[in-house]
Amino acid sequence: QVQLVESGGGLVQAGSSLRLSCVASGSTFSTYIMGWFRQAAGKEREFVAGIRWSGGTTRYADSVKGRFTISRDNAKNTVYLQMNRLKPEDTAVYYCAATQAGIIYYYNSYNYWGQGTQVTVSS
Repeated sequence: QVQLVESGGGLVQAGSSLRLSCVASGSTFSTYIMGWFRQAAGKEREFVAGIRWSGGTTRYADSVKGRFTISRDNAKNTVYLQMNRLKPEDTAVYYCAATQAGIIYYYNSYNYWGQGTQVTVSS
């Protein structure tokens, strides 16, 4: 059973930085696609960033391009989301997700989800 555990959320001021971590366990992730999604109150869950374990191909939502960076540490089975120049509109619960195959930015591609970590950005 695949397990994903996120950490690193918190309350910060606009313009600050946070780094989210997602530790994966229960499988061999060398071929998995890992994604970060977020869900703000009253809104649908949306794609933020994704990365392939092998090759490191990345993709970002337009709203975070240039501010957020997704990366991975294969030895630690961990995926990171470095978030810089945070804005109040980045406030949401951030979820880590994993899949063995599918479209990197497509919600329904992902089979496994973490419990989420809250990020709140004050103005």
